[in-house]
Parts: sequence; structure tokens; C-alpha cells
Amino acid sequence: MGLKNAEVLPGVTVTNERCLLLRDGPTAVIGDLHLGYESALEADGMFIPRINTGSVRDALNVILDDYEPARVVLLGDVKHDFRRSSYQAREEVRAIVRLVSDAAETVVVRGNHDNFLQNILADLGLTALDSVDIMGYRLEHGHVDSGARPVIIGHEHPSLRIPGGMSGSVKMQCYVIAEREGVVVIPPFSPFASGNDLNGGEGSAMAPALKGCDLGRADIWGVSEMGLMHIGGLSNLDDLSL
Repeated sequence: MGLKNAEVLPGVTVTNERCLLLRDGPTAVIGDLHLGYESALEADGMFIPRINTGSVRDALNVILDDYEPARVVLLGDVKHDFRRSSYQAREEVRAIVRLVSDAAETVVVRGNHDNFLQNILADLGLTALDSVDIMGYRLEHGHVDSGARPVIIGHEHPSLRIPGGMSGSVKMQCYVIAEREGVVVIPPFSPFASGNDLNGGEGSAMAPALKGCDLGRADIWGVSEMGLMHIGGLSNLDDLSL
């Protein structure tokens, strides 16, 4: 059975709820919610069940109840559509941000999907920031690398493809702790964010800050239905199967 959470650096804890916790506050860090995902697809003529916002709301309630953070950082790509959002998508963003801000101090960091986000946040009294500094860490979305270290980012949607016997393979979202390079990457919070396979070969990393990291020596923690799985470096995948 995996773990519910684990301290991976002093004052830095990863959880199986795809939420990183900083001791100061404590602070919950959540990235890549991609709210309004279904509305964006519908605008392009594709219709799928509307489960993203409900899943995000339920998962947030678990985090707020279990960890009681005094501060929550939404680490970018709060919304999905690059374009100006539909009325329904705007209301989905407002409802989720209001849920968080009613429970804790809320900091919103702007991601590359977050065009027009400030228009949505204005009546909630919040400002979308490029980054925030907490406990000596720069927290930024990760589509642009400020060069600050240590840094905590999202954007990558990191995942691993693990051999699964007759089923071929299993995709697992993960955290990446590249301590030597001062880079920490959190998994996406949206259930629709399938992830970028870090074991897809050279050049698999997408986020600029992660591209310069030695993933073979990074500390990787997988998120699964069984709990957190400590995988270690990518080289350890050769001996792992599900």
C-alpha cells in the first residue's frame, strides 16, 4: 500500500491528492486545473460529459478538510481555453476560486492558458501574479523559466509509462524532485490532464526549467490509486512493473 503523503525536502511534502504542501502556513500548492475544459471542446464541436469541474471541486474539498491549509496557491492554467472563456466556463472558474478563497488565503499564479483570467478574478478581489515566493522557493507556472532557484512549477503534466504485463503499460502522474538543480515539478490537478511521459526518450521534458535536469538522478514520486509510490530516478523503471 502506498503512502498518503511524504516529506521529500525540509518543509516540503507531496501528497497522493496531487497537492504539494509547504510547511509555511501551511500552504497547499495545486496546478493545472484546466477549468472550462468541456466548454472549450464544445466550442470546437466535441461533446464530453462535464466531470472536470466536479472532480476538481470534490478533490479540493478533501484537501481543505484533510490538510486545513491557511494558504492555497493555484499554480497556473486555472482555466483551459486560451481564448476568452464562455459564460459557463467563467462561472466554473469563479465557483472553484470562490470555494478556495472562502477557506484560505488564495494566491493565483498565471499560466500560459490563463489569457483573460484577470477579467474573471476581478470581482473576487484577486490579482493573477506571474510568481510568488514562499519559504525561499519561487513558485511559477513553468511555461517560462525565470531562472530563480529553487523553483516549484507545474505546466509539465509529468507522468511515467510503467510496464504492465499483458496490459502493455500504465500511465502514472508523478512529482519530480530534482534537488541538485533546484527544480520541483507537481502533477496536474485536472483529471483530463493525461500527462507528458518523461521516459519517452531524450528531450521528453517540456518545461524549460526541467529540460536542464538530470532525470536519471531526480527523485520521482508516482500518484496512484494505491497511494504515493516512491520510484526514484528514471533508471529504476527498468525493474518496475504493475
